[in-house]
Amino acid sequence: QLQLVESGGGLVQPGGSLRLSCAVSGFTLDHYVIGWFRQAPGKEREGVSCISSSDSMKIYADSVKGRFTISRDNAKNTVYLEMNSLKPEDTAIYSCAAVLGVFRLCVLIPNEYDYWGQGTQVTVSS
Repeated sequence: QLQLVESGGGLVQPGGSLRLSCAVSGFTLDHYVIGWFRQAPGKEREGVSCISSSDSMKIYADSVKGRFTISRDNAKNTVYLEMNSLKPEDTAIYSCAAVLGVFRLCVLIPNEYDYWGQGTQVTVSS
């Protein structure tokens, strides 16, 4: 069964860093586009970053560009989101998602993804 499990969230002070992990099972990671999304209370789900199956394409939301880095380790079946210079407005539940596509473009549109993890809470506060 296809499964995604996020970890690495927590409470961090403004300016701090966290690394989120998305561990996948039940499918071959290098055949899938992976996206990271977040949802803050009272707000719609927002695309944060995505990475193509070949690792050749990475996209970042303007709000995180220069601060967040997405990467994948197909051997470990894991995708990472390195988050630096965190701000209070980064507080949200972060979820990873997957869609099959060796030649598929990477997009930050939630409806384009078929499989989702349960999410991990990130809180940025002093």
